[in-house]
Amino acid sequence: MAARRRFRWIFVALGVLAVTLVLWVVLHKKPAKRPAPPPTPVTVAKAVTQDVPVVVSALGTAQAWQSDTILAQVSGKLLSVPFKEGANVKAGDLLAQIDPSAYRAALLQAQGALKRDQALLADARLDLARYDTLAAQDSIARQTRDTQAALVKQDEGVVLLDQGGVDAAAVNLRFTRIVSPISGRAGVRLVDPGNIVNGGAASPTTTTNSAAGASGISGANSSASGATGIVIINQIEPIAVTFTVPQGDFQRLSEVSDGFRRPLNTVAVSQETGVTLGSGLLSIADNRVDPATGTVQLKARFPNTDHRLWPGQFVNVQLRLQTLSGATTIPSEAVNQGPKGPFAFVVGAGGKAVVRPLKVGVTQGSVAVISSGVQAGESVVVDGQMTLKAGARIKVRPPAPAAGQTR
Repeated sequence: MAARRRFRWIFVALGVLAVTLVLWVVLHKKPAKRPAPPPTPVTVAKAVTQDVPVVVSALGTAQAWQSDTILAQVSGKLLSVPFKEGANVKAGDLLAQIDPSAYRAALLQAQGALKRDQALLADARLDLARYDTLAAQDSIARQTRDTQAALVKQDEGVVLLDQGGVDAAAVNLRFTRIVSPISGRAGVRLVDPGNIVNGGAASPTTTTNSAAGASGISGANSSASGATGIVIINQIEPIAVTFTVPQGDFQRLSEVSDGFRRPLNTVAVSQETGVTLGSGLLSIADNRVDPATGTVQLKARFPNTDHRLWPGQFVNVQLRLQTLSGATTIPSEAVNQGPKGPFAFVVGAGGKAVVRPLKVGVTQGSVAVISSGVQAGESVVVDGQMTLKAGARIKVRPPAPAAGQTR
């Protein structure tokens, strides 16, 4: 009995010892080391020193330097329209011919009335000369001589009125020949030979000029006087490009150009291809700021000898203000915005990311000019910074190939 009890205590002691050993092994086991996070793949670019042109960019529209809607100033049947649509014309070239028969007859009538009344005036003057002689001899009453003098004045007025009729008839006859007032390119013909065209009041101001250009054919056939449009002539050499800039940029342009007394070089760039379409000079600024948009309209003159600019064409306009020499630059996508301002991730020692606060001067397109924070030759992260943290290891990956290229 005692032996059995002793064996039981030995078995319990061994069990406690085994449990104690297991607990000691579990509690004193060293935790396994966690593997280091993999480096973050990023794309980098080096900060470089270069000359950076400071430009003002805007959206512009090309328009004819002069645009004339040619109107019929007298009414009649259109005999011919000798110009070629889309061709260049010179000032004074015949554009249309209205039947002159009625106006030639009206001029002949006016000339006949003038000659008749000139003869009556000459006869009245002869009678007045006789009456002057008789009055000096006291052979007729003074009233008779004065009546004849008044008749001469009356006939002179009639002759003057007839001369005005002759001049007006001559003007109307001249208006039957419609010529181009400017040199430029003819548009689409708005009327055909054989049509009856309507003219307004016969005056030299019937032909309208518009620096903004005609907006379309439908508007060209009407005017305040009801005259009929024949064609639109646009002067495209030179050509104008109009655009608007914010009032802040306007002040900068005004300072650089000495109040626009010194022309500024202006470049027009295609919106579709980015190709330069021409260079011109900016010297015309509107006389007010548009209160609705806070912008000012400007106009530049382009020689356009190659006709790459066309009225109504939308272009991007660039004006160079100055050139920053020897500026430290990084790609603009490397600049991040944080609570304390702009910063960039710089590749530090050991391939780790370092956060650098930046002082950005100006940004021109894809280039940011850095006043402080990055030195030339340092590498900055341009892609992949969204998941990057300070001190994180980075893995530089090659930049994506350009369109049409393979790695």
